Amino acid sequence: MIFGFNTDVKHGDTIYHVQSEARESEKLLQTQVFVRGRCVGKRAISYASSPMQAGFGDPQKEQQLRDQHRLVLEAIREGKLESVLDRAETEVLAAIKQLDVEWVNAASVHADRNLTMQLRVTESGAAVPGARLTFRFARPDASPFYTQAVTDSAGSAGISIELDESALLDSSVLVQATHEGRTATRKFALRKTE
Repeated sequence: MIFGFNTDVKHGDTIYHVQSEARESEKLLQTQVFVRGRCVGKRAISYASSPMQAGFGDPQKEQQLRDQHRLVLEAIREGKLESVLDRAETEVLAAIKQLDVEWVNAASVHADRNLTMQLRVTESGAAVPGARLTFRFARPDASPFYTQAVTDSAGSAGISIELDESALLDSSVLVQATHEGRTATRKFALRKTE
């Protein structure tokens, strides 16, 4: 079973995006914290030995992940984020150059019954070809929709999803760019034009 949680929380003038997921291949329950698309820290626990325990399955993993997600959210609200992050992971992240994701056509995203997003991935201003983009389109009345694209030689990639413009109200797109071990995650809110 694939499950995860995404929450935006504000502390002071900063909006934090908290993303938690079960990483099955690594047997980790991981929570990442992003500010303006840059990962500022992680918290992860292993469940590698837990499957050997009787009664440990997806519901238990989901509850542990939910508890971890809530712990990080509460730490942000209390201004104590650093106290719950994995210290070594945070130091490594500070030393790694991150990717930037720019939404190129933000002013004209919907036309002819299609949501069309054009994005550009850069690093220190230079195009990043071959970056994998994972899109998660979420709206209140439907299950999330996932799709992927790979950037071209100019660092650009796009998606097109058929949907009515009225479906944009209260919808969002979470975009994660990955290239050679570096990632950037951005959340874009969608809205119907007036």
